[in-house]
Amino acid sequence: MNLANKLTLFRIILAPVFFVIYLSPRFFSMSEAGWTIPVLWAIFLVSEITDYFDGFAARKLNLTSDFGKFFDPFADTLVQITCFLCFIIDGTWGESIFPMILFLLIIYREFGILFIRNLMLRKGITMGASIYGKIKTVAYIIAVGAALLVVSIERLALTDYILPYFRGGALIIYIISVIFAIASFFDYLNIYIKTENSKRD
Repeated sequence: MNLANKLTLFRIILAPVFFVIYLSPRFFSMSEAGWTIPVLWAIFLVSEITDYFDGFAARKLNLTSDFGKFFDPFADTLVQITCFLCFIIDGTWGESIFPMILFLLIIYREFGILFIRNLMLRKGITMGASIYGKIKTVAYIIAVGAALLVVSIERLALTDYILPYFRGGALIIYIISVIFAIASFFDYLNIYIKTENSKRD
């Protein structure tokens, strides 16, 4: 566990903390939920900052490894799926920010990528993130931030006038991220097929 991987592990630990803090007003029947907003934003920002620094440390300190190539995207996915799940579960008490069907597509995509990576690993090939995967990750981050802004407006009882616009914007960003997620899956699949064809040749 070098420095880069320790930062990645710290992000993984933050994921369930975000989940508990986000849903604590529901779980414990708290009437006041405004206190969760600064805590959630802090967790979100620290998670993304450490995401940057673990990559920076891996490159600058020459800490890159096959384990890190798997561990970092795993942490990204775990954190982002946890956030998305919060925004969907919260809808059981009201209007969900993100629809379940899109979340299901993301889950299917992640399991598909895991399967392909395992197949490639059996051939001794470690697959890093593709360009589509990187764009997807950025879109995920923006979607989480937009959804958290919606939650902030709701929990701090700010004006409801702009809330539908923020909800719509967050949903559009989420849809775009799902499109890139699916595109990256087919990109990985294409890489695997080419590897198989080259092996036969």
